[in-house]
Amino acid sequence: MKCFLGFLLAVGILVTLCDAACFYEAASPRKSTRGCIQDGKLYHYGATWIKDCYRCSCDKGGIQCCSIFFRPHGFDEEKCKLTFHKESCSYSLVQKANPSKTCPFTGMVG
Repeated sequence: MKCFLGFLLAVGILVTLCDAACFYEAASPRKSTRGCIQDGKLYHYGATWIKDCYRCSCDKGGIQCCSIFFRPHGFDEEKCKLTFHKESCSYSLVQKANPSKTCPFTGMVG
């Protein structure tokens, strides 16, 4: 149990050191002056929401979205299987030969 908690602590530290992948959608003069529109829904200025594992925010300039997930990096791709879980916005990295065991990795990329 202590090893698992240590692993979680190490991953937490690595995650805080990573930069998230972001994209920006500039506001258009044709869009609403009350906020931002994404997928037909109006978000008022200052609003934040999560869509497809990205945290988005609205300001007068447009919509900025940044990933809330990080991909393990620096692992043996021949021996390990990487799976993305959209429900939890996270990856699992397990051994192909024994899926009950996790694989070591050297960093996280966001």
